[in-house]
Amino acid sequence: MTSTQSCPEKGWALLQLLLVVSFSQAEEIVCRRLGDPEKPQLLKDGDVIVGGIFAFHSSWKERKDTYMHKPLPLQCTSLNFRGFQYAQAMLFAIEEINNSTDLLPGISLGYKIYDDCGSIARGVTVTLTLANGNEIVSALSEAPCTRPVQVQAIVGETSSSPCMAISTVIGPFHIPLISHFATCACLSDKTKYPSFLRTIPSDYYQSRALAQLVKHFGWTWVGSIRTNDDYGNNGMATFTETAKQLGICQEYSVSFFRTDPPDKIQKIIDIIKASTSKVIVAFLNHMDMDVLIHELSKHNLTGYQWVGSEGWISDSQIAAMDRHHIMDGAIGLAIPKVHVSGMREFILDVKPLSSSSNELFIEFWETLFSCKFKQSKSSTGNQRECTGDEDLSEVQNSFTDMSLMPIFYNVYKGVYAVAHALHNILSCNKTCNNTVQLDPSMILQHIRKIHFKTKEGDEVYFNEYGDPAAKYEIINWQPTENGIVDFVTVGLYDASLPADKQLTLQNKSLIWAQNSQQVPVSVCSEKCLPGTRKVLQKGKPICCYDCLRCAEGEISNITDSITCLRCDSEFWSNERRDACVKKEAEFLSYEEIMGALLTAASLFGTCLTAFVAFIFFRHRQTPIVRANNSELSFLLLFSLTLCFLCSLTFIGRPSEWSCMLRHTAFGITFVLCISCVLGKTIVVLMAFRATLPGSNLMKWFGPAQQKLSVLGFTFIQVIICILWLSISPPFPFKNFKEFKDKIILECHLGSPVGFWAVLGYIGLLAILCFILAFLARKLPDNFNEAKFITFSMLIFCAVWITFIPAYVSSPGKFSVAVEIFAILASSFGLLICIFIPKCYIILLKPEKNTKKNMMGKGAPKPS
Repeated sequence: MTSTQSCPEKGWALLQLLLVVSFSQAEEIVCRRLGDPEKPQLLKDGDVIVGGIFAFHSSWKERKDTYMHKPLPLQCTSLNFRGFQYAQAMLFAIEEINNSTDLLPGISLGYKIYDDCGSIARGVTVTLTLANGNEIVSALSEAPCTRPVQVQAIVGETSSSPCMAISTVIGPFHIPLISHFATCACLSDKTKYPSFLRTIPSDYYQSRALAQLVKHFGWTWVGSIRTNDDYGNNGMATFTETAKQLGICQEYSVSFFRTDPPDKIQKIIDIIKASTSKVIVAFLNHMDMDVLIHELSKHNLTGYQWVGSEGWISDSQIAAMDRHHIMDGAIGLAIPKVHVSGMREFILDVKPLSSSSNELFIEFWETLFSCKFKQSKSSTGNQRECTGDEDLSEVQNSFTDMSLMPIFYNVYKGVYAVAHALHNILSCNKTCNNTVQLDPSMILQHIRKIHFKTKEGDEVYFNEYGDPAAKYEIINWQPTENGIVDFVTVGLYDASLPADKQLTLQNKSLIWAQNSQQVPVSVCSEKCLPGTRKVLQKGKPICCYDCLRCAEGEISNITDSITCLRCDSEFWSNERRDACVKKEAEFLSYEEIMGALLTAASLFGTCLTAFVAFIFFRHRQTPIVRANNSELSFLLLFSLTLCFLCSLTFIGRPSEWSCMLRHTAFGITFVLCISCVLGKTIVVLMAFRATLPGSNLMKWFGPAQQKLSVLGFTFIQVIICILWLSISPPFPFKNFKEFKDKIILECHLGSPVGFWAVLGYIGLLAILCFILAFLARKLPDNFNEAKFITFSMLIFCAVWITFIPAYVSSPGKFSVAVEIFAILASSFGLLICIFIPKCYIILLKPEKNTKKNMMGKGAPKPS
């Protein structure tokens, strides 16, 4: 809690500090105080004097000092009942200690309490008065102009900024200053404020607790308002730092002070109206909150969720001012509630005419009851006369309100800390050692070490920074039926616990803005669901982002993911992009339609070949079977059977053995097949050349030579396959590149040279066979087999020429299907073109199956 001062006032404070003690040369050396003497507002003598500084007034009249003449005394205005309550709490503690037989027995505590009006300059002035006294001190030239300090410790001030100024002045003299409500974390710096202590936790903890509270409810987009002083600025700076670490963004952060002009506060109202955040963090003291509520009420700015600091969240006077229910549902941190037996009664036991400071208490009484005493200078005929016997139970105002009892208790603990330190220094048991020379620095050292329990059972001690343990209650404003706000404790914050257990919320129903039962939502962008990632919006805080769907093959399985994770090579993203699923393994299987059809075609070809072989075997003695080397015909049928069956090795999941078998079996069986066809073609060609006079060709190409040629041509292919398998054989391979969402199981060729060598050799034999058959196509014969071989080779070559581009361009299993189709088509071409015409004659035209008909000659047609 702090207040901000004008520049002239700060200048006057420095001037007073420089002129507080001066030497004037006259007939004798005299130490003379140049400033006006300051009389304490409350005074009581004792063995040990404790100072007190409270704001009995909350403001003062502005003046413009010209520095041409002595400034007038500060004229305080706006009586502050809170200051009286704090002073009464201090007197209550002193009375208890003086009446105690256990603490400081035989030692009486006195007090001097001053009003600083919340002014930094006046705070410094009265502090120096407490330290030096008001008297003019005369001394001979040989004696030093010094005197002992007048008070051993000072209790107060309420706000942080005055405490900083006061601590700066008295720190070098080691006079303890114990504050009950100055929370600025900056005051924990012992290099700047060595003699400062406090009985209220530092904002270092409160600011972090507020950030954790905001994060707990999922509010990542908030506005913030702070008091423009050390309390608000330092507290909000710590909150902002912690909020960033927790991923909370501030849409705006504005500051003001209660004395600011109306147009500045109006700008804050406009900012709130234009904002999109629904949660406002208010790091304000109660006096600034008074001003803000008044302005908010004018514009009826309801519907915002307020999060408050301890400066106002538990102040019933603030709640009473909120007649438009703007703050309903507010939540924030407050000093834990406490009951101090006897304190309430003592605070309210005030009699102005019996007070040691009639002038102040007469003003207090007149303000409290709106009356005037006869002797009052401002007495008018329009107000009723005060008697001094008015009953405090008949009025309800901030003085009779005890909602700040925890703060009164802090004053109480501060006085007891001084008393326990004195108790230890004076070695008190049943009596105390009065001969000990007290020194403020000694008292400061002992206060830092004290550790005691109050009568309420609370431990009091200070850490190395002069701060107590940080504990807060989480307060929720819940309006009742009669319109009064009930401060309901809904949780606790204990900074001494591990980080994950510091903030605990009780299982109670909370009331939110506009009496809603639902937790408000305040985010710049909605959460990004699994399957998406966050992309920051240009020029905006990190809480403002767009949610982009993860690309194919990437996933995010958490909310608000900033990146998408790429799936492993064997996995792919599902439709929602929130999980990786195993890719479908694709290969030509027997179960699918295409695989089943190709299998059926292969088996059909095998059966058809076997049927043809059976027909040829049954009619092996007929001329048409014997006409063209029946042994080659049966060998050709056998090789065609193997060609049809080898296509089955291409179907099913590729394995190491199936990959090596499919290409080598295909290569060898097809060479065997083409070698047989080539042998038959050569036989036809030789047979007709042998009929020419003097020809002896058949002698050199008889049955034995035909078999050796087939064996020789096939052996060459076997050698090629052996070299291929030895050097770089085919192997099963998972192809991830062809399709993003599938794994193509295929047989890698190993050595492409080996594959194309096998295929090239087959093509070479096929072209040679085609050329020879083409040359023999018009030889005279009723059944010239060369014509059918030519046509079959034409089909064979056409199939394999079209196979090459189709194979290269077909993806995945379709390339395998193309290869199988080529094998089957060429096999069927050979089978149908060479053997079906013969079967037709054997079965349907047996009359043509005679040697005479086979050897019948016709005139050759011109070529």
